[in-house]
Amino acid sequence: MKLPNDPAILLSLLNTKLRDYYSSLDELCDDLEADKQALIDKCRMIGYEYSAERNQFI
Repeated sequence: MKLPNDPAILLSLLNTKLRDYYSSLDELCDDLEADKQALIDKCRMIGYEYSAERNQFI
């Protein structure tokens, strides 16, 4: 799956997928063959950090 390049749209997509389909960011990245650190960095650009406890970017 090609992930959006826009950080805000990416954030929305990631949180939706984490809520509905994946129990962790690692699981999502493995399934979508995505670079975990790149996703974290992209969301960090707009002030969001991944919370493993909540399984979402906050």
